[in-house]
Amino acid sequence: MPLKKRHHDFGWLLIVCAGLLPLVLGILCTAIEARHTVHQQQISTANTLLTQAEKMSDNAWDMITELRQYHYQPCAQIEDQLQRAGTLNPYFRSIGMLKGGDISCSSAFGLKHGTLTEMMLQPPPTTGKAWWSISVRGTYGVQNRPAVVFVRQLPDTSGFWAVIDGQYLMDFMNAIGGSRGYQMSLQFSGGAVIASGQNDMRPKLYMKSEAFQADSSRYPITVSVTVPASELLKAWRQALFIFLPMAAIFSILLMILTANWLRRRISWHDEIGRAIRARQFSVHYQPVYSNTLHACAGAEALLRWQRPNGDMIRPDIFISAAEAEGMIVPLTQHLLELMAEDIQDWQVEPGFHIGLNLAAEHLQHADFVTDIELFAERIKDKQMCITLELTERSLIEDGEMVARKLRHLRAQGMKVAIDDFGTGHCSLTYLLTFPLDYLKIDRGFINAIEGLDVETPVLDAIINLCHKLELDVLGEGVETATQFEYLRQRGVIFIQGYYYARPLDNDRLRAWLSEQGHKPLLVEEHHEPELHHS
Repeated sequence: MPLKKRHHDFGWLLIVCAGLLPLVLGILCTAIEARHTVHQQQISTANTLLTQAEKMSDNAWDMITELRQYHYQPCAQIEDQLQRAGTLNPYFRSIGMLKGGDISCSSAFGLKHGTLTEMMLQPPPTTGKAWWSISVRGTYGVQNRPAVVFVRQLPDTSGFWAVIDGQYLMDFMNAIGGSRGYQMSLQFSGGAVIASGQNDMRPKLYMKSEAFQADSSRYPITVSVTVPASELLKAWRQALFIFLPMAAIFSILLMILTANWLRRRISWHDEIGRAIRARQFSVHYQPVYSNTLHACAGAEALLRWQRPNGDMIRPDIFISAAEAEGMIVPLTQHLLELMAEDIQDWQVEPGFHIGLNLAAEHLQHADFVTDIELFAERIKDKQMCITLELTERSLIEDGEMVARKLRHLRAQGMKVAIDDFGTGHCSLTYLLTFPLDYLKIDRGFINAIEGLDVETPVLDAIINLCHKLELDVLGEGVETATQFEYLRQRGVIFIQGYYYARPLDNDRLRAWLSEQGHKPLLVEEHHEPELHHS
């Protein structure tokens, strides 16, 4: 079954997965981008809130510095100035002076005495510092609204204080984050939390609320900004709206690229290349009988391909595909490597013929002579006769160049033959163009032999032509004693076919040569004709 058909379902599944990949990645990437966008907004919001809190702190400390001008002055004398300063300056709930832990003067309550603890509704923090600030839940005058208390204590136990109304901070937080549903909080020196925004931060889908915290580099201020899941989903939808059209385009492009890649991956070109690298090919050898030696005179190398699952690919399929896909040269080079490895273990007489088929593309390739000479060098200790068999499956375009290569190799003791003579479109042209030693008659002419007393004019004409051209003849596909005897009587020296021996793998060939290779082929031996698969 063709490879495309074999992998059809898998190919479609892979194409669909390729189409879904940009969409899935887009969903994940936009979710990440949404989180990043919202996180940047949190950072910006937190920095804005910190800046405002620092600005208000600056105003408070400036006010306390300004209050130092009233040091040692009685409260009755400065009461009006304190009320005016506390009223005209923004943010302040009240300002005043201290004497030890008691409030000696207040812009809100004038001469009414009280303690700092009573005013803050909590004990002052123990900081060990002359300058300190803290956020509180409320003050004596406004107990249900947070505030920030700023205190400057002098060495003589006197001091100054200012209270900023927390409502200003809550209003500011609502202004910068209310439209987005942010929950924000702010603390001075770890005091009471001044918060704004919704408290319902339940997660939606897989998303949950994200909190970000930042600290001031100037004051002990900490802010926290929490984004609701709904804001994350909103940012995600916006990113998807922008990305999905591009993702659809990428999806289509990736499906096209995957289809093209699959077409290449399941093509014969890549499949043969992978099979070479995985050493799925092997060589079988079909012995050749000599009517002169009355023994095995050589063997023809036949490439076989068995896939890892045990399936055998027919030679006529993969060789034709290799020629069509431009893989016949590397395939032939691989054949030469396999043959050289096999032959190292052979025990044969000097002059033993080893034949191999060569395609036109390899004959015309720049590395052809080098490939053959390298092969000959690797097996030179066996003193074998290499027979180069020209096939007619493809036309040799530059005949003169190929002829020069063949003459060069013949000068080194190699032989040249035409394989399957009479089946191609250029057999006679080959006879005129190339230096030849053998001619192999195709099995189609051999099958025409029905009896010793029945002539086959075409076959006889081919044999006679070979004799006139002084070419040795090899009959292919000989399957019966009648065919063998017919050819022997007409001077055909070499016989190849199931009547003599089937193609054998390397191990079986060596055993066969040891047991049968030296024995003559007797006509009276009975061999049932079998279907040829080589």
